[in-house]
Parts: sequence; structure tokens; C-alpha cells
Amino acid sequence: MRNVFKKVAVIALLTSSFPALSQWQIDNDYSTLSFISTKNSEMAEVHHFDKVMGSVDDNKGKVTFVIDLASVNTMIPIRDQRMRDFLFKTSEFSKATFSADVDTAFLKALPVGQQKQIKLSGEIDLHGQQQTVTAEVQIAKLTKDRLLVNSVKPVVLNAKSFKLAAGVAKLQEIAGLANISNAVPVSFSLTFVDK
Repeated sequence: MRNVFKKVAVIALLTSSFPALSQWQIDNDYSTLSFISTKNSEMAEVHHFDKVMGSVDDNKGKVTFVIDLASVNTMIPIRDQRMRDFLFKTSEFSKATFSADVDTAFLKALPVGQQKQIKLSGEIDLHGQQQTVTAEVQIAKLTKDRLLVNSVKPVVLNAKSFKLAAGVAKLQEIAGLANISNAVPVSFSLTFVDK
């Protein structure tokens, strides 16, 4: 009997020493990441990516999300292929990532039905280049295990900062356009599920 108590005590000690792992995962079916391209100075079009993955780790305070660049969707298949081949070069750079440290204590404390606006600073890794960006996001707790994270305003990325300007120029040449802007506004609406 004494051995049984010892085993129970050891198990209790071990389980109390390590917090339960909790990780919020992106639900791709309810998430979107879109960007705007502007050609010939005044013609703007909205595009998106079909596959976005990511997580928020409650224990490490790390948020990451990954964009499958091959999933670019402009609603024109030949243009999608040209973006994959000449702009993103997905055979070499298949993904873009964003990672940041975040205080997750407020996620646990945020009541269901409430929302909070924060500034999220992190690093984007795209086309082999890293840049620090800050995004204003609004976080809403939809249920105890679902979060909605929306960009409050677009994050403007410059193709030149990620060595994508040559790809933009190639697309411009193929399409016979006067110009394509290197400034690209990016917006997102991401749903996270607590796994």
C-alpha cells in the first residue's frame, strides 16, 4: 500500500511540474490572407492564398504562421503559374513565414465574446529575406476554444525589400503593362482553434 501511495505522489509531482501543453492551430477553412496588386498606376486587384497554417503556443508565447506560396490564387490560372514561376520562385522558396513573441496570458483571461486590439511585432521570412514588421491586430474570443485574429489595417510590404522586384518586372513585361507597384498591402483574417 505504501508503494502505491509513493507512485501516486510521484505521478502527481511530475504532472504538476509541467504545465499542460496547449496550442492554438489555424483553421485553414475559416482563414484568409489576401494581398492587393496595383498595375498601370490605378488598377488594383485583390488576390489570396488558399493554404495558410500556423499556431500560437500558450507555453512558449510564440505565434507563427506559414503561407504556402504555391497556393496563390488570382482567379486566373496562367497568372497564378507565372507568379509561382517568376515572382515567388516556389521551386526554391515554397513558403513565407511570420513569427513573433506574444504574451499569451491575456488569451486565457479574455472572456468569450470579448475582443482586444494589440500591436504584434515579428519577422517575415520571404524569398530568403527577413524583415521586421509590426501589425495592428484585433483578437476576438469566439468560444472558449476558438479565436479570431484580424488585421486592423493592411500591412504594406515592398517587393524590393524581399528581392522580388525582378519578379515583378518580369510579370510586367509578360503582361505588357506600363507598371506594377512594388508596394503590396496585405490583410488577414485567421481563425485559431485550441488543440
